[in-house]
Amino acid sequence: MSSATAADYGWIRSPASPFAYGLEVGYTLTLVRGVSPSELFRIVGAEPRDEECDGLSDLIFEQQEFLDESEEWPDAFLTGAFTVPGEGGEWTLALEFGGDLGTRPRLMEALSAGTRAVSHSSNGGKPMDFFHWYEDGELRTTFEWPADRSGSTPDELNAMMGEVGLNPAGDTDPSVDTKAAVMALAERLTGVRVTAQLLAESEYQLGVVPEEPVEEWESLTIDITDAHGERTYAQLRRDQL
Repeated sequence: MSSATAADYGWIRSPASPFAYGLEVGYTLTLVRGVSPSELFRIVGAEPRDEECDGLSDLIFEQQEFLDESEEWPDAFLTGAFTVPGEGGEWTLALEFGGDLGTRPRLMEALSAGTRAVSHSSNGGKPMDFFHWYEDGELRTTFEWPADRSGSTPDELNAMMGEVGLNPAGDTDPSVDTKAAVMALAERLTGVRVTAQLLAESEYQLGVVPEEPVEEWESLTIDITDAHGERTYAQLRRDQL
């Protein structure tokens, strides 16, 4: 089992880090055991692209080209994926900038069916960072802040979180880089050591993940609270609108 801690991921804050772009604009990194990149694209409904990216700088270039093709921020997003060894066999590492593959419950449930999937993400300049651990289609532990966890087993990783530098009981030590600690936690669960060299030099297969489909709904409940604290509810059916 990996013994990674936040110190092993201090490289992400280096000005020369290949991960600096992701921390600036936002990223999602997802790891899935026993699922190939092409199978991952099939499961999430992505449209594969014929070309591959020779390293992270090429992926970033293709991402910028993809954005330039749209007049507005596109609903779909570009994902790069490659195979990497980890605990229990091969894993696929999927990385996107501005995408949300690893934060969509429907996709993560499908990807983790019969296996394990772990993701962490950031939306860039805004202070929102998330971690998700799925096992056999079930969300086991997720959090934005280490002390505010949910999932079917929200406390199962508590000991491991403490070992990587996170405090599941309260505020984390300000000397600990929380993002680095989260990456160490992902390594502990996957056995995949993400390094600057791995991201910079791997060949990424490309896929375009489509917009999340809008769920059908039959009714809408409106909750209105007046100045006196009185609450009024009104329910509208779909056929009334």
